[in-house]
Amino acid sequence: MLKQLWLASVLCCTSGAVMATTTLPNTTAISGYADQLLLQQPIDSKGPGVAVLVARGDEVLFHKAYGQANIELAVPLSSEHKFRIGSVTKQFAAAALLKLIDEGKASLSDPLNKYLPDYPNAKNITLLHLLNHTSGVKSYTGIPGYMHNNIRRELTTAELIDEFKDLTVDFAPGADFRYNNSGYVLLGAVIETISGKSWHQYINDALLQPNQISNIRYPGEQTIIPGMASGYSLRPRQDVTQAALLSMTQPHAAGALVADAHALWQWNRLLHGGKLLTAASYQQMITPTGAAAENDGNYGFGIFRGTLRGMEELQHGGGINGFVSMLIYVPQAKITVVMLRNSDGPGPDLSYLGRKIAAYASGNPYPEYPSVSLSEAQLREVSGVYSKAEDSRTLEIQNGKLFSTRAGSRPFELIAQGNDSFGFTDSVTRLVIQRNKEGNPIGLNMFYDGDGAEEFWQRTGDVATRADISLTPQQQQALIGNYASEQLQLKIFSDDANGLVVQVAGQPALALKAASARSLYLTVVDATLEFEPATGQAKQLTLTQGPGRFVLTRQ
Repeated sequence: MLKQLWLASVLCCTSGAVMATTTLPNTTAISGYADQLLLQQPIDSKGPGVAVLVARGDEVLFHKAYGQANIELAVPLSSEHKFRIGSVTKQFAAAALLKLIDEGKASLSDPLNKYLPDYPNAKNITLLHLLNHTSGVKSYTGIPGYMHNNIRRELTTAELIDEFKDLTVDFAPGADFRYNNSGYVLLGAVIETISGKSWHQYINDALLQPNQISNIRYPGEQTIIPGMASGYSLRPRQDVTQAALLSMTQPHAAGALVADAHALWQWNRLLHGGKLLTAASYQQMITPTGAAAENDGNYGFGIFRGTLRGMEELQHGGGINGFVSMLIYVPQAKITVVMLRNSDGPGPDLSYLGRKIAAYASGNPYPEYPSVSLSEAQLREVSGVYSKAEDSRTLEIQNGKLFSTRAGSRPFELIAQGNDSFGFTDSVTRLVIQRNKEGNPIGLNMFYDGDGAEEFWQRTGDVATRADISLTPQQQQALIGNYASEQLQLKIFSDDANGLVVQVAGQPALALKAASARSLYLTVVDATLEFEPATGQAKQLTLTQGPGRFVLTRQ
C-alpha cells in the first residue's frame, strides 16, 4: 500500500563466514569503524540524532551519541538518554509469557478463550499464534486513518481490544504469517489475566527488577522519565517537526516500553545468556515454525532470525512516533549492537548500520566497493525490466542516474562499482549484470548480503515509456475527492506546486502524473490509479502497487 512507501526490508543470505579462523578486531578498531560510519550519515549536529552501543559478551566496545536529545533546549544526545523502543517491546512481552509457561501457568497450545472467553473465534487462536503473528487477527494499526487521530486516545486494555476484535480476520489461525500489533495486545491481556498485574508491571517484577535492570520502563501517560530524549519527525524537503501525539496506552505490549542503550545490552546478555528462560523456552523463542518460518517471515517470538555474513543473527527493530530502534545479537561472536534514533521518517537506516557494525565487530566485515562514473549511454545499456517468478524490478535512468524499482516499491539509486556491479545507497545489497557472449545484458544476480549466495533475475524487456500529459482543470476536478475501502483511505486533491497529489491518511502527500484523463501514476513508488467511469465524476479508483490491488469508492 502507499503507506508502506518509507519501509524497506533487507533479505539475508549466507556468505560462509568461519569464526574459528577469524581475528576479531579490537576495541580501538571497532570504535574507529563505527564512528566513521556514523559520521557519514545524514545526522545534523543541531537536529535529532542516534545513540549507538556495541558490545562483545560482557564488554562494551563502543558507545556514543550524535545529534540532539532536545532541539529546543540544545541538549546534546548521549548514550545514556532513553528512547521509545517501539516493537522491540515485543520480545519483552514474549519472554514474559514464556516465563509464565515455564512456571506451569500456561501453555503455547492454550486457546485464547481460556483467558479471554468473549474474544471472537478465541477457541481457534492459540498463544503460539499470537506470539509468532500467525493468528490472522486484524492489526489495529492498519485500520485506515487510525494512526492519524485515534491513536491519541487513552484506552484500557479492554477498550483497545474493542477497537479491533470485530474486524474481519486476515486469514484462519495458523494459515499464514502477517506481522500484527493486535496479537501482542492480546498477548499483554493474557499476561494480565494470568498474573493479576498490568502487562508492564509483570515484565518489571518478573524479568527486570530481579536482574537489576531499572532503565527499561513503561512511561504511561504522565510519568516523568529522567533522561528521556524528545521525539521528532523528519520529512523530505520539510523542517524538522515534533513527533505526532499518541497515547502510550495504545502501543501496549506491542510497543510501549522506553529504554536506554546500556539497558538493552543488559537485556541481551540475560535473554541470550540463558538467565531468564528455560533452555527449551528460549529455543522456541528464537526458532520460527510453521507459517512464521515461510515466505521470508523467519519470526520466532518477538525476534526475527536471519543470517549475517554466514552467522546466525537474532534481531528486532521498532518504529513509533518520534523514534526508531534496532537491537541485534550475533550468538556466534556474542556481539550486541543497539541503535536508537529520536526521530521517525527518512533518516539514518538503523538496520543497515547495525548490520555493518555487527559484521565488522564479528570479524567478517562487508566488502567495500569503490564507486565509478559511467556515461548515460553505459547506464542505458543495462536498463530494462528484470524478472523472477511473479516478481519484477526495473532498472531505469532518471535525471542521469540509474535507479532500481522493484514492483510496488520505490526507486532506489544504484551506485556503479565497475565490472557491471552496482550497489544500493545505504544497503549491503549489490547486483551484478550478467551478459551473453555478445556482451548484451541477459539478467542480473542479486547479492543481498554483499557477496556469497546470489539470486538470478532474467532480463525480460525494455523499460516502458509512460505518457505524461497535462489535465485540464475540469479533468482534474472530476478526480478530486476522498476514496476509501476496508483497507485504505486516501484523498486526491490539487496544490499549486505539484498539481494533482494523493495522500493516504496520516502520510505525506505525493505528486501524481497523468498517463490519460483517467489514469494516474506515481514516480516515487511503483503505483498506478485508474478511475471509473470513463466520463463524468469519478466514482471509484483502483490502486495497483506491485501484487496489491485495492478498489476504493468515492465517499
